[in-house]
Amino acid sequence: MKKKIASYDPSNGELIGEVQVTQDKQLSQVVNQAHASAKSWRKLSAGERVSLLKDAYANAEPHINKLAVLLSREMGKDIQRATGEVNGTIHGGPYIAETAMAAIKTRNIGYGTQIEYKPLGVAAIISPWNYPLAMANNLIVPALVAGNTVVFKPSEETPLIAQALVEYLNEILPEHVLQIVHGDGEQGKKLVESNVSMIAFTGSQAVGKDIMARASGQLKRLVMELGGNDPMIVMNDANFEAAARFAVASSFENAGQMCTSTERIYVDENIADQFEKRVVEIASNYKVGPWHMPGVNIGPIINADQHRKIIEHIRDAEEKGAKILLGGPQQKQPYITPTVISGMTGDMLMEHSETFGPVVAMGRYSDIKEAISRANDSTYGLGSVVFGGKDAHEVAHQLEAGMVSINQGVGGSGDAPWVGAKQSGFGFHGSLDGHRQFAQVRVMSGLSL
Repeated sequence: MKKKIASYDPSNGELIGEVQVTQDKQLSQVVNQAHASAKSWRKLSAGERVSLLKDAYANAEPHINKLAVLLSREMGKDIQRATGEVNGTIHGGPYIAETAMAAIKTRNIGYGTQIEYKPLGVAAIISPWNYPLAMANNLIVPALVAGNTVVFKPSEETPLIAQALVEYLNEILPEHVLQIVHGDGEQGKKLVESNVSMIAFTGSQAVGKDIMARASGQLKRLVMELGGNDPMIVMNDANFEAAARFAVASSFENAGQMCTSTERIYVDENIADQFEKRVVEIASNYKVGPWHMPGVNIGPIINADQHRKIIEHIRDAEEKGAKILLGGPQQKQPYITPTVISGMTGDMLMEHSETFGPVVAMGRYSDIKEAISRANDSTYGLGSVVFGGKDAHEVAHQLEAGMVSINQGVGGSGDAPWVGAKQSGFGFHGSLDGHRQFAQVRVMSGLSL
């Protein structure tokens, strides 16, 4: 087992720093410490836990700019997006804490019966590299508010930014309430098999299935978001300009490295020529480069394996008859220039697998039933989008996804849950109901004598 993980800037390969890999013996000790600390943490009221969390995030607030630069260097996203993620994490933490507290408030339902929400014990949080703070934050905060202690394993691609945030929070939080462990998939497997009470995970289907198998022996509580291959349907009466701009923006966001990026676009054949032309015009204005270069909105791909996968998808589409309208497969690591593909068909890799890169992939349909069928023909079901006029709502209601939007991006507003259908989700998070998944529901009933 490796003793250290080195973290590199994906734009130039420069070494940023290293973290110690958590060895097996240390991992057991961390989990035991989490159980010991859980005894005192759960005795605090939810309000007291929220107050401590607010103070902890306030302690991190003066370091937002420093954290943003580190996030950009380690993950590769441009400084504007990195600053937005850090801001959302630091200022969103207290808000999530407040809503989580409301979610677990005891409810009286009459006849001497009330619903209580009690801690589960120790929560293992395993988060991805593409939004290394935001995605982790959405899981860590409700777990802590519910009275659990947390053992947090960030991706081995982005250990430094996760370590930095935890250190700032732990200057305020009680000892061992929030602990971080480092390693690759092997450490992740050992954490899942350890004496934790629940696992909250964001990542791939394959890893999610492995977690489910390893957790089954003790029937551990699971909350998992397992990626997407999100479709977009463009109807012939759509707001043409809005649809074209969304198609590009969603496909290219975070260099396409986002679980709700638009991956497959089905366009009515009557408007397809004009739509594709406009998409190319918009995509041509995007600028590729390192995080610190002015005007950059597509950064480097996280690593060589992911870069190869994107190239494989582009080359596969071209070999099977697709037209490359912009960009193409002849690209060197670490960048993928804006790529636009026309003529996507059902036998192509990108129709059924996440490309996870800055690629706009478009196919055509002659009948809306065909578009709906192709959109639903996937093991994924995270998000789906329809751009259209009078019949758009009818089409949207036929799409098989946890989050469906009409003429806008997925995710809803307010405290809507983040939820996937099919194999994109097992449980969900966000919203009052999502926060409650980090607690044990207890029905307490009785009559006074």
